[in-house]
Amino acid sequence: MNLFNGFNASASALTANRLRMDVVSSNIANAETTRSELVDGEWQPYKRKVVELEENSFESKLQAAMGNESPSGVKVSNIQEDNAPNKLVYNPAHPDANEEGYVEMPNVDMVKEMVDLMSASRSYEANVTALNATKSMYMKALELGK
Repeated sequence: MNLFNGFNASASALTANRLRMDVVSSNIANAETTRSELVDGEWQPYKRKVVELEENSFESKLQAAMGNESPSGVKVSNIQEDNAPNKLVYNPAHPDANEEGYVEMPNVDMVKEMVDLMSASRSYEANVTALNATKSMYMKALELGK
């Protein structure tokens, strides 16, 4: 057993949750972006991005126990676009309005983004607490030898 497994698991979770917060921040920043990418000669609105996390598989844990690699706890498996439909907003004065006066806006829901941001932030805080508790236990163990 590796002495640093607890540190490695917390560190991987900290990295994953920081990426989650970055993606949510990007979604919030682009909530009004109507020209994000060019598809077939037409500009498309920004698509909300979602981070997918996965735990280590049994095989990677087995390899780690055999000393071939260290487990990382959790990792980002994919960042994909949300396939929810875009919102249509009536604004005939907008430069991207169609013939009927509707503008196709990104599929970013601010309430959902704030919930995701709070979840990632709380997970990050919990992993900092776990990391500090692990560090404290190791320090107490070192004090036993005095």
